Amino acid sequence: MARDLEKYLRPEVKSTPFCPGCGHGILMNLILRAINELQWPMEKMLFVSGIGCAAWIPSPHFNADTLHTLHGRAIPFATGAKMFNPDLKVIVVSGDGDLTSIGGNHLIHAARRNTPLTVICADNMIYGMTGGQVASTSPVGALTATTMEGNPYRPFDLCKLVLGAGASYVARYSVTQPLSLIEALKKALYMPAFTFLDVLSPCPTQFGRRNRFDAPTDMLKVLMERCVSRDEASRMGKDALADKIITGEFSNDEC
Repeated sequence: MARDLEKYLRPEVKSTPFCPGCGHGILMNLILRAINELQWPMEKMLFVSGIGCAAWIPSPHFNADTLHTLHGRAIPFATGAKMFNPDLKVIVVSGDGDLTSIGGNHLIHAARRNTPLTVICADNMIYGMTGGQVASTSPVGALTATTMEGNPYRPFDLCKLVLGAGASYVARYSVTQPLSLIEALKKALYMPAFTFLDVLSPCPTQFGRRNRFDAPTDMLKVLMERCVSRDEASRMGKDALADKIITGEFSNDEC
C-alpha cells in the first residue's frame, strides 16, 4: 500500500488475508485511491459488507466505521444505516456470491428503489471463502466444488441485471484496468443515487486451481487479454468477441 494511503488504514493493519494472485487487494487499493482523490473524510463514511473474501476488503482494514453483516444481507443493513443517518456516505463492498446469489433479491430492490448506496461487487465468479461452490456469475463450463463436470447454467450479466432493476449508474471493469476503475469508482461514489460496479477480480485458489490455471498470475493475464472497452467491441466482429468481456460504463440503451 502506498504511503499516501496509509492514513486510510487502521494502525494495526500490517498485511492482508488475500491469497497470492487474488484481485481483492488491488481493489482495496483502488477504492482508497478514489476516496483520496475525492478528498472525502472517512469519518463521514460507512462501509458495509457481508460474508466472504471480499467482505474483508473494508473490515478490518479501513480506518472508518465498518459493518460486517450476515451472509447475503449487506444491502439491507446498509439501507437501514442510510435511512437512520442520511448524511452518511454508505458503501457496500462484498462478493458476487454474497450480493447476487444469496443477496440477489436485496440487490434488485435497492436498485429499483434507487436507494442512495454505492455497491461494489468484487466478482470472482465463485464462492471463494466457503469452499469453491458455483455462483450465479460462474461461466458456463466452469469447474467448481458443486459443478465437477462443468457449470451447465449461463451466468448473470450483472450490469444488465442491475440496470434492468433501475440503477442510476452501472459500470464493469477488471482490476487490470486500474485507471478506468478509479474514475468509475469516483463517479459512483459522487452520485447521490443507487450506483453499482461489477469489478472482475480473479480467485486463483478456488477458481484458478480447479480450472487449470497454473500460476496465481495467470488469471490476471487472461483478464488483461479478454477485457475490451465498448469502443473496442464496436469495431470487432461477432466471432472475435466470442471470448471477450466488455467493460466500461453502461446505460439501458447500450447494455
